[in-house]
Amino acid sequence: MAWDAGRIAMELLLGVGFVGATIAVTLGFYFAMRWVTGGDPDARSRDLAGSVIFRISALHGLILALVFAQEMVEYQQLKYEAAIEANAIADVYFDAGRYGGEGREPIQGAMKDYVALIVDEEWALLADTGRLAPAAWGHWDVAYNGVLDLSPATDRQRSLRDHMLSQLHAIAETRVKRENHGSGSISGMFWFAAMSGVVLISLAYYSFPPERFNLVLISMFGAFTGIILFLIYAFSNPYGFPGQLEPGPLLRLQEQLARSTSG
Repeated sequence: MAWDAGRIAMELLLGVGFVGATIAVTLGFYFAMRWVTGGDPDARSRDLAGSVIFRISALHGLILALVFAQEMVEYQQLKYEAAIEANAIADVYFDAGRYGGEGREPIQGAMKDYVALIVDEEWALLADTGRLAPAAWGHWDVAYNGVLDLSPATDRQRSLRDHMLSQLHAIAETRVKRENHGSGSISGMFWFAAMSGVVLISLAYYSFPPERFNLVLISMFGAFTGIILFLIYAFSNPYGFPGQLEPGPLLRLQEQLARSTSG
């Protein structure tokens, strides 16, 4: 619980840092532009500034919305794929038990070791390097070869063997997808475009006098932009801080397998 509280506090501090930084950038460039231009502009300059703000804001908002939506979709896909993988592992493990015989123990042992390695090592490895743990493929290979070596004698065993092979293929597919989520970080070009939009909009705000209400509104623009940028940053790496997604289905499966063994 203490670790969770510390992590939440760090996430809040980072979020506040993003918001504070964008507010500072917004107000800084606003005042810099007013200093360069020498104060309040005439009516024609205000109209031009308003037109520039409208056009840049529309494009800037579109860029942020598209990237935010993309990261959210990938984040949700990872949760869905983790559930599919956990279900496939459970099918292989318990179907091996239903199959019976001497071949079931190596298959079930490999699946247990596979789940433990993902939960204990691979998730953190994906956060740090974006790569899968080679040892996990080794456990998968042991289970796959174990199923291939089965010699079914009845229709029931043939059905179970075919289903285990199908589920092992599904596990391999979700593994590849999981690595793609880890290596799909946000391009530096996006951050350049996002911050350019903030700066250019801030410069165009110079036509509004630095009154208290205007400064509050300009700060609100910076704060909301900072929130969106923070969320995009958090979702860009679902395995690591600050938007870490826990392998919930795999953790629950690990507990289930432990209970089945002890029982």
